Amino acid sequence: MPATLNYTTIKIPVNKILLVGILVGTLDILAAFIDYYIATGKGPAGVLNYIASGVFGKDALAGGGDMIFFGLLFHYLIALSFTVFFFWVCSKTGVPAKNKIGTGFIYALFIWLVMNLLVVRLSNAPHAPLSAIKPLKALKAFLILAVMIGLPLSFISQKLYAENDKKETPGNL
Repeated sequence: MPATLNYTTIKIPVNKILLVGILVGTLDILAAFIDYYIATGKGPAGVLNYIASGVFGKDALAGGGDMIFFGLLFHYLIALSFTVFFFWVCSKTGVPAKNKIGTGFIYALFIWLVMNLLVVRLSNAPHAPLSAIKPLKALKAFLILAVMIGLPLSFISQKLYAENDKKETPGNL
């Protein structure tokens, strides 16, 4: 029987959490770029302009280097926020130690709900009413979040906590 980890006594260094946030943010934005290209045949600027429109409104959709920059900045800030929140929840609950795959999928669902029901709706980004959400598109978006953010966060966090647990075991000091 594998040893259980006590997440509440193990602290992960901020620099590692930031690196994990950058990793999952990069995985997610690359998936968004590929998905957008397959759907439209267009490059990544449209994705970044849309993200920037959350703050700058429809004017951001016209594009430009500044909107691309802000779209990328906002994307990584959001990804880092979800990453920090995930590690905070882990430190309070120890959830990933129990079921990494389930945790990854549940966290992806949480991200999808927060982004689609709160963040996008409260932002200046153009969006359709909730009734217009297409189930297959929502499922695809959820699966992208699961594979690119939820599962990597779950597996990496469990590994980081296990590494720290070994370092803090009295025989390994």
